[in-house]
Amino acid sequence: MKKALLAAALMSAGVVAHAQSSVTLYGRLDMGVAYMNGIGAGGTANTPATHGSSQVQLESGYWGTSLWGMKGVEDIGGGNKVLFHLEGSFSTANGSLGSAGSLWNRWATVGVANDQFGTLLAGRMLFISNGIWDFDPFGQSNWSSASMVRGRNWPQSSNNISYQSPNWMGFDMYGQYAFSNATNWNGNGSTSQGREAGLQLTYTSSLFQIRGLYDEIRNPDNGSLGGNYNALNGGTVATGSQANGNGVFAYSRDYMAMFNVFLGAFKIQGGYEAIRSAGMSGQLIGQPTTLDHEWGGVTWQMTPAAALIAAVYHVNANNGGGNATLYTVGGSYNLSKRTLLDIQAGTVQNSKTANFGLNANNFGTAAATTNPLPGHSQVGVYAGIQHSF
Repeated sequence: MKKALLAAALMSAGVVAHAQSSVTLYGRLDMGVAYMNGIGAGGTANTPATHGSSQVQLESGYWGTSLWGMKGVEDIGGGNKVLFHLEGSFSTANGSLGSAGSLWNRWATVGVANDQFGTLLAGRMLFISNGIWDFDPFGQSNWSSASMVRGRNWPQSSNNISYQSPNWMGFDMYGQYAFSNATNWNGNGSTSQGREAGLQLTYTSSLFQIRGLYDEIRNPDNGSLGGNYNALNGGTVATGSQANGNGVFAYSRDYMAMFNVFLGAFKIQGGYEAIRSAGMSGQLIGQPTTLDHEWGGVTWQMTPAAALIAAVYHVNANNGGGNATLYTVGGSYNLSKRTLLDIQAGTVQNSKTANFGLNANNFGTAAATTNPLPGHSQVGVYAGIQHSF
């Protein structure tokens, strides 16, 4: 009899534990066809640079990153929960991982949460600058706010600890701190990531939402908030960690002030982003140390299924980097709760020394970057389908 009662008790405990825990598998597949013109190719001493090439590509992730992952939560009582989150990106065009050799390149975290005190996570996660997503009319599609800062506002971050507060009378706070894991606190070349940190404060009401955000990403080579260009051949080639011309686009401080206004079927969005580095050694002309980025746009929810979007993004860069403006329109149509069709058209107009492109690619004019030559424009059209599960 006692054995029967014990077995029943154990079975009951298992049922309760199962009821207090859950794991969710989810994903998103994004696929489309993109056309771009005005692609430049860097020249040599004997071959002049060329401009005007065009391409048509089958692309994954232009409207939103193709990804898959899982989330889990265990209620351990007393209003406390244990959480985990795993998420990785991939290409639906060829099946490859978003980062070679990294299955969970976007999220790999474990932590605890309490409804009264907030959520604390540790691990790899999207860096806090991705907080611009909520205020970008195109939600950081491939042609959006990230294009004007060459991807500075959409990286991931390892060795990170984050805290999300509860909502206090419309306010909430979110912060991150990522260790360099080097013997030097900020980084000294012994690890692949320098120290990173950020803080954002958001206020949300039924009529509007505002957010202020600050972050910094330090150079893993020396822990500085700047690059280390080493010019060779008369200043035409850069080597080291800055060989791809990231500079301020990778290692810098970032300040953002953003807003959403909700007017029935219309949502108006805009913001200002100031990116500042601490200077460069051996810097090259056209690779800036400061950026000022502004944007604005409107979304019209025509029907529950159909939306139209229009937006303008503008950037000013110092050190001969020039300025550029991205004009873009697009929209989406929901075939169901989980599947939508999307389309976007855009053009980038560059000043004489600027070569920003539709894609958020590194500085340079090699054909692989798809950037136009300095002073030239670029036009593109994209149409695709996205399915979530």
